[in-house]
Amino acid sequence: MAEVTLDLRGMPKAEAYAELKQHVRAVLEGIDDDITGMATMSCLLHHAFGHLWTGFYRVVTPGRLLRVGPYQGTLGCLEIPFGKGVCGASAAKGESVVVADVHAFPGHITCDGRSASEIVVPVFGRNRELLAVLDIDSEHKNAFDEVDRRELEELVRWFQR
Repeated sequence: MAEVTLDLRGMPKAEAYAELKQHVRAVLEGIDDDITGMATMSCLLHHAFGHLWTGFYRVVTPGRLLRVGPYQGTLGCLEIPFGKGVCGASAAKGESVVVADVHAFPGHITCDGRSASEIVVPVFGRNRELLAVLDIDSEHKNAFDEVDRRELEELVRWFQR
């Protein structure tokens, strides 16, 4: 298959995610490498929806520290402690966090001052261990909703293969 990045802006979200998930599955068919999966998903998500920043923070010290992994966008924060900012909160809780206005989130870590809203989704491995969090930032407030949460949670189940 020829790898192509899709631009799905302007489509209804549910339809866009359905097309994106099919594309991700096809591109990653036969791949058994988490970093390759992270790099591919970052690229495809970023270009499909035109986000400000799209990428992964990997668990490097379980329960304590995340470190930037594959991403698309401007320079990201290099390390984030569990419990700090939106990514650290998601990692500590093991739950997705949707933030309509990052400036109203207590302890928000500003990596790019243009960020206005954010969604962070935990990424679990085969044995339900936390591998990473998927972090997506938008320049627009209220950019993410329950459809994004549900669809992104389903997308990152690839890592439980």
